[in-house]
Amino acid sequence: MTRALTAGRNEPLSGELQSCVIFLHGYGANGADLLGLADPLAEHMPDTLFLAPDAPEACAGAPMGFQWFPIPWIDGSSEEAAAEGLRNASADLNAFLDGVMVDEDLLPEQVFVVGFSQGTMMGLHVLPRREDPVAGLVAFSGRLLEPELLADEVQCKPPVLLIHGDQDDVVPPQSLPEAAKALEEAGWSEVYAHIMKGTAHGIAPDGLQVALAFMRDRLGMG
Repeated sequence: MTRALTAGRNEPLSGELQSCVIFLHGYGANGADLLGLADPLAEHMPDTLFLAPDAPEACAGAPMGFQWFPIPWIDGSSEEAAAEGLRNASADLNAFLDGVMVDEDLLPEQVFVVGFSQGTMMGLHVLPRREDPVAGLVAFSGRLLEPELLADEVQCKPPVLLIHGDQDDVVPPQSLPEAAKALEEAGWSEVYAHIMKGTAHGIAPDGLQVALAFMRDRLGMG
């Protein structure tokens, strides 16, 4: 039984829906935390609907926030609980993505996912295991979970842009080349990377600009 995800939404500026960007927030945050990015993006993507779901679980480490799954070294949970949380949240996210495409009458190639931190971990885990590839994934400041399983479990290979701050003290910057290597070894032809210089665990303006160009290109916006 999947859990329904509650999502904030910013409607297309033009009033005409041609594409959708789905933000996946980090541990202890909520959808509204990333939905603010829709404002600077929307003027360059006027036909795009922006959605930002809250993760399915209350976060023990941040009482006002949400988590996709527990993180043992932060909240003291077991590895088994973290693995089960990842499985459950993956099912929830898959159901949410399916629902968006049905409700908004969109094809997978009209949908983009932008993750941050734990949201990136979700995107990198879920999207390759779906039957049809979305237009792409922008993966900020996260890492690839269970890289050893990827080659055997991959169903599709959407384009991936990995972005990380070189001063990140929450998720090590080394996570970016590790994810790129695993994706390429699993057969990805489109893996791109951008390092945000002098940036800690966050999204800098240069990273957002690179993400915008990547999304516009993959969505055929010229």
